[in-house]
Amino acid sequence: MVRQAKALHRRKLENAISPLSPIQAPERIKEASERSPLQLPFDPLLLLAVVGLGIASVLTLGDATRGLVPGQPHYYVERQAVYLIVGGLLMLAVSRLDYSRLRQLKNGIYASLMLSILAVLAAGHTVKGSVRAISLPFFSFQASELGKVLLILALSALVVDRARRLRERDTTARVMLTALIPAMFVIAQPDLGSGVVYMVIAFVLLLVAGTPGRQLAQMLALVAMSLTFVLVGAPAVGIHVLKPYQVERLTAFIHPSSNIKAIRESESKTGEPNPLYQLEEAKIAIGSGQKTGRGAGATQVPLGYVPESHTDFIFAAVGEQYGFVGAGLVLCLYALLISRALRILTMAKDLFGSLVAGGVAAMLMFQVFVNVGMTIGIMPITGVTLPLMSYGGSSVITTLLAVGLLQSIYVQARASAALKGRVPIY
Repeated sequence: MVRQAKALHRRKLENAISPLSPIQAPERIKEASERSPLQLPFDPLLLLAVVGLGIASVLTLGDATRGLVPGQPHYYVERQAVYLIVGGLLMLAVSRLDYSRLRQLKNGIYASLMLSILAVLAAGHTVKGSVRAISLPFFSFQASELGKVLLILALSALVVDRARRLRERDTTARVMLTALIPAMFVIAQPDLGSGVVYMVIAFVLLLVAGTPGRQLAQMLALVAMSLTFVLVGAPAVGIHVLKPYQVERLTAFIHPSSNIKAIRESESKTGEPNPLYQLEEAKIAIGSGQKTGRGAGATQVPLGYVPESHTDFIFAAVGEQYGFVGAGLVLCLYALLISRALRILTMAKDLFGSLVAGGVAAMLMFQVFVNVGMTIGIMPITGVTLPLMSYGGSSVITTLLAVGLLQSIYVQARASAALKGRVPIY
């Protein structure tokens, strides 16, 4: 009877584990991985968006900058291609790293952010009244661009460290102050656009982390009061916080003008193109592209009527050359890029990964919205670049580094899910 009882209750270990239990035998994990769909070492849709935008950038610059450098029609195209290749290699390298280890380096990352910005103020060269970059042999290093990614990493680590105190005002104040310090130095260059991006990143990270809505609303109210004071209150009593040309750039979209001749006669006090002139010529260029673009017959951008058409106003070149169809395709690629960043935010294996993905998504979304908006006349002209489209080594490489972080979060999330026997769908 004893032997029969032992035989009756004897069963294998793997059968004793419930199918619903998170603990599974190695054989089951192997079987689950074999049944799962093909696992790629990267997010293919995210890569598709990046490659598409890179190709669009090179094609647009090819026509828009053909006559900017006499005797070198491919000057900007060749350099932009090099920036994309270098950035792509760095993106691949970052995607192979375990992003979670960067959390332990938060102090060093934040110190690098501050030192690089201060180095630009101390040793940078002046271009059109602004000290924004350090001249290097092949390109100009713009610390405020790289600082966006460094700030995302540093702030994400700070929020995770205070995860159990997120509802406290002290946490909100620390995060915003940590972002405000480098933002003020960047605005002093002056680079108002990048400084605003820094603050937007901090705000979105608090939102993703679950900061109470009341505190976020209070911050928005404080921002509105500050803008009112800077643009209206202070000038009324003779205190000018911003330079005259900065006020012109911020308010140009509020009072558009169709008198191009009068606008051309007006010059910026710093020697920069008149913001109203930039805005009106950009809208003319986009409107002239109509449905399918003017192609080789484009005149506004190739003949130099749109200032900074290869950097801040490159979307005007897209609109004129490729029309509504081309501009719509570029915006669809950005929609894919941002949607994948948001998807990776929800897939991340930990809070740090979600915050980093949220910060990158905020950076991309804000820059695209503001850049395209200022080109068509619905947003202030702040000098924010169009990610992966605008010419510039610092901007392109920084964006691709951010995409590399997204790929790293994606890879780690897939690996973590595979260990649990469930691989998420794209």
